[in-house]
Amino acid sequence: MSTENEGTAVPADHPAAPSTPTTPPTPPAPPTAPPASAPTPAAADAPTAAQPPTAAQPPAPEAAPAPAPDAAHAAHSAHSAHTPAHAAHTPAHAPAPESAASTPAPAAAGAGWPPPPPTVPAWGAPLPPAAPEAPRRRTGGLVAAVLVAALVAGGIGGGIGYWAAQRGDDGVSSTTVSSGEAPASFKREPGTVAAVAATALPSVVTIQAKSGGSQGEGEGGTGTGFVYDQEGHIVTNNHVVASAADGGTLSVTFPDGKSYDAEVVGRAEGYDVAVLKLTNAPKGLKPLPLGDSDKVAVGDSTIAIGAPFGLSNTVTTGIISAKNRPVASGDGSGGSNSYMSALQTDASINPGNSGGPLLDASGAVIGINSAIQSTGSGFGQSQAGSIGLGFAIPVNQAKNVAQQLIRTGKPVYPVIGATVNMQEQGEGATIASQGSGGTPSVTPDGPAAKAGLKAGDVITGFGGHQIDSGPSLISEIWTHKPGDQVKITYERDGKTSTATVTLGERTGDS
Repeated sequence: MSTENEGTAVPADHPAAPSTPTTPPTPPAPPTAPPASAPTPAAADAPTAAQPPTAAQPPAPEAAPAPAPDAAHAAHSAHSAHTPAHAAHTPAHAPAPESAASTPAPAAAGAGWPPPPPTVPAWGAPLPPAAPEAPRRRTGGLVAAVLVAALVAGGIGGGIGYWAAQRGDDGVSSTTVSSGEAPASFKREPGTVAAVAATALPSVVTIQAKSGGSQGEGEGGTGTGFVYDQEGHIVTNNHVVASAADGGTLSVTFPDGKSYDAEVVGRAEGYDVAVLKLTNAPKGLKPLPLGDSDKVAVGDSTIAIGAPFGLSNTVTTGIISAKNRPVASGDGSGGSNSYMSALQTDASINPGNSGGPLLDASGAVIGINSAIQSTGSGFGQSQAGSIGLGFAIPVNQAKNVAQQLIRTGKPVYPVIGATVNMQEQGEGATIASQGSGGTPSVTPDGPAAKAGLKAGDVITGFGGHQIDSGPSLISEIWTHKPGDQVKITYERDGKTSTATVTLGERTGDS
């Protein structure tokens, strides 16, 4: 198959002769050269020096020059002299070289592509050497052009890269942003944990309590508290400072590292709330704002700040998991339990967080972190870590207690004047058959007696909250103030009844 015209269009009416025609029979050697005006068909494909190639016929490659004109003419003349019969078929005037080159040889009947070689003249003039395949040269030229273009493009690309590198070296900065180009004063939006923590941390303190007297010098623990007012009062848990209450020492350390001595103003063992006073309170104290724990909703965000296991200024986050959770917790010294209708949170709280603030998303105090549920040890302040069950004293209750302690140094508890069973659980709070030391279980002329309650009655509701045990009843009672009137639901002999009780009061821990 010929490749001469590969890559170029072939004219419809001028098919090109094959580049390698079949070898014709060898004619007798011509004695004389033919006339100069009648070149052979094969010789017409290669223009002579006097016959430059036209646009329609590409120049023959230099590797295949045409035979010398004198030899071709001599061969033609000799042939004409010996074959006069064939001379009549020779045209009087030889056509122009381009006409001879463009006239194809007749193809054999029924033959397809490639066409047969051109008809060998009868006079048998020897054919010149076949020209090399032009398409290969042209394809080579095309490849060369592509290579040249690629080299030029590569050179341009390299030049551009070098130019860009040179400009970069001359001081053109990169389009990437490094940390050094970040805004110098990055401000966090109000309400974010970082913003709340930054505002609250300066007002949260770490408390070191050391016991004295009979408890042994140097023993104590670490807890947390927060600035309550500008006079230097610090609110914390009772069990944080209980070990130093009798002859011990207390020191308060702020996040800036400054420490101050402190003394106990008052403690409420039942509420697990205590108030301290800095002996040399610095100026410029910023009390934490107090929120409204009654308006807290389950799912609200919470932020706890404290010193878990002595790691001061630790911030953890979570949500309000439940409200009005009855919790009884000990102070760690074997004393009486504390009772609270607690806020439950999943913010990580550990030993050392006790007494620290539980904040809402605005940074207001909604509770005082007080107890955790730990695996295998119940409620309390053991060294077990957080399992996501933390409990805080509602701030509304803590505020009332703190104000009472600052005014009088003693706590005041609301009471109903009845002794209830603290062991049974699940069916309400049952009024015991008798009180401690053989006293009546219902105080004569007390709040419960005036409301018509008797021994054996089972209190199942208090102030709209369900009661399932004695501790839960006390927890609900202590969320109120003395003098409050509260509706009670109780069962007697299988019948449910209601009554309204006006709460009495008891001063001090007993």
